Amino acid sequence: MNQETAGPEAQRVEPVRNFSVLLSPTPRGARLARLLATEQLRSWDLPLSPADQIVAELANNAATHGRVPGRNFRLTLYVVGDTLRIEVTDTRDDRRPLLQHPAREVESGRGLLLIDALADRWGSASGPRPRKIVWAELRLREPKPEESRSGAASGLFQEPPRRKKPHQAPPLPPAERAHSRE
Repeated sequence: MNQETAGPEAQRVEPVRNFSVLLSPTPRGARLARLLATEQLRSWDLPLSPADQIVAELANNAATHGRVPGRNFRLTLYVVGDTLRIEVTDTRDDRRPLLQHPAREVESGRGLLLIDALADRWGSASGPRPRKIVWAELRLREPKPEESRSGAASGLFQEPPRRKKPHQAPPLPPAERAHSRE
């Protein structure tokens, strides 16, 4: 069918892109998660930041708080429409993420604050027992001509936080706990 006979209802359907890998729940596995995610985003011509930072925090949390000896964690990236969804699945459903503000003198415990600041939405959900999924979403969009940036291969970039507007989540697994910056 050509475009002339397709009619107005024939729209270009973007494929759902996904990437998934099992990794050991160790500091090395967490570093590898960030490296693999960075390479996958690069191959999709998507921006690396802040997705690489979110992957690093979620993977580090899985290796630190979701670790069960002999069980791996899974990193999954989805692109559906204009949304990048990052999921990290570990085997500690009994340890759900809780957004807290640690005392100033404490040197750790700020990872979820960073995710909350960088992601458009984030949350957690139970997976098949005994798993939990911690996810974060970033909205992507095409820049206007006056916003084009040098070095951007695809012309897609993360919308600046000051311009975030409500959007519909892609058709992905439901979340039991969700946090939104909106």
